[in-house]
Amino acid sequence: MEALSWHVILPAVGAAFLASLVEVVEAFTIVLAVGTTRGWRPALQGSLAGLAVLALLVAILGPTLERVPLNWLQLAIGVLLLLFGMRWLRKAILRTAGVIALHDETAAFAAERAELGGAAPRRRGAIDWLAATAAFKAVVLEGLEVVFIVIAVGAGRGLLVPASLGAVAACALVLAIGVAVHRPLAQVPENSLKFAVGVLLSAFGMFWTGEGLGIDWPGGDLVIVAFIAIFLVVGLLSVAAAKMIASEERHDLA
Repeated sequence: MEALSWHVILPAVGAAFLASLVEVVEAFTIVLAVGTTRGWRPALQGSLAGLAVLALLVAILGPTLERVPLNWLQLAIGVLLLLFGMRWLRKAILRTAGVIALHDETAAFAAERAELGGAAPRRRGAIDWLAATAAFKAVVLEGLEVVFIVIAVGAGRGLLVPASLGAVAACALVLAIGVAVHRPLAQVPENSLKFAVGVLLSAFGMFWTGEGLGIDWPGGDLVIVAFIAIFLVVGLLSVAAAKMIASEERHDLA
């Protein structure tokens, strides 16, 4: 396999890091609610079980995908990444334009605490299955998107380890800040991160779809940087257009 250059490695690591940052913040909010409402022991038990499941998925799926013919792998992952990235980008554009509401971690934290606080208390000495399950589901459900992105940007190009390191770095950062402040990370610019992830995933998806179809991209891997710039510009223009349309609709209703 040819040596990888920075313009391939950095977007892959960046996509894994930023996507993981978003998902880990959301998972942390629920785990924090579990810990402060029902106790830290079941919160940690559920979280560790969830992380074990995610690690097992990466360990199994990563090497398995490496055995798939490269062009088939690139085409399948390219299409999925493009669809996945465009979904993130679309939501980020609509939220930035004010068409749909921004995700509120403080509200999510309060809602989770209210739900857990209203549940029946566990018996002394028994495992709090409700709390452990809530933490487990949060880690697994949010982490599955991270696993997909790590495998998608890493498999077939020798980037599985760098992408995994990007995800692990995001987890470590969120946990460090979360432990320090001991409250939901509501100040994280989640929508901006999702916008960036959408741009990166869409760029990778476009590149790998073309690779899978046998397209000889001008400039080789360097065209990824051009795709990032194109999706970024299109995304920003879409935000401006969505804001204009929303403003006109509000004016008409008034």
